Amino acid sequence: MSTKINQKDIDKVSINWLIGSQLSWNYERMMGGGYLYSTLPVLEKLYSGDKDKLQEMMRVQSQFFNTTPHMGGFILGMDIAAEEAEGYKAKDTVASLKTGLMGSFAGVGDTIFGVLFPTVFGSVASYLALKGNSTGVVIWLLVNVVILIFRYFSVRIGYKQGVKLVSSMSGHLNALTNAATLLGVTVIGAMIPSVIKAPIALTFKTGDVELNIQETMDQIMPMMVPALLVGVIYWLLGKKYFNSTRAILSTIVLAIILKALGIM
Repeated sequence: MSTKINQKDIDKVSINWLIGSQLSWNYERMMGGGYLYSTLPVLEKLYSGDKDKLQEMMRVQSQFFNTTPHMGGFILGMDIAAEEAEGYKAKDTVASLKTGLMGSFAGVGDTIFGVLFPTVFGSVASYLALKGNSTGVVIWLLVNVVILIFRYFSVRIGYKQGVKLVSSMSGHLNALTNAATLLGVTVIGAMIPSVIKAPIALTFKTGDVELNIQETMDQIMPMMVPALLVGVIYWLLGKKYFNSTRAILSTIVLAIILKALGIM
């Protein structure tokens, strides 16, 4: 039987990765089981004539692995290219490749797909939804479809480009991550005054003079309260026992209390 990897094999790996990359996620090996499941079509073809080598490579592929699912396809593609070229001799190379790339690729993937895209497109979609515009839903769905297509073809790109992909990207990974982070922060800052509403209802009266707290604060810094609110929540999210769920619940409770007291 020919051990030449073809496009059909690559497509099987891509589909397996889309479906099962995190299905067996656990604290011991994290995505190791999903990685093994994804590579099975290739392993069974490359080592079909040697059961011992197949079992050993399955053990190698099931070891600890964790990266952003959106970037894992590139590593899978490079893994397949190495094994196709060297066979069982690539065992150590594959282990080193996975260990060396999963961290750096996770940094880029988490920033782009975990922070930047949800922040930019999620904010736009939610803003349109708040205005009663259904276009926001369409935008969010299209973004996720494009991401799925990108993930599907990432295995092909990794397989065809191999090591060249790493060498060509190595000098740009940090710059890409920093640029994506800066863009995400900029978008969040720009969306604060548009999305977050926290007007102060308090007024002070002294004789015939009436002081409107909200108007006074706007003269000092427009949208000061929303900015402070975001800053406080961001700071709290860095604390050990505070998470996004508690942030949402705390904000709801605080809003109800302040409204009841007539402060907001």
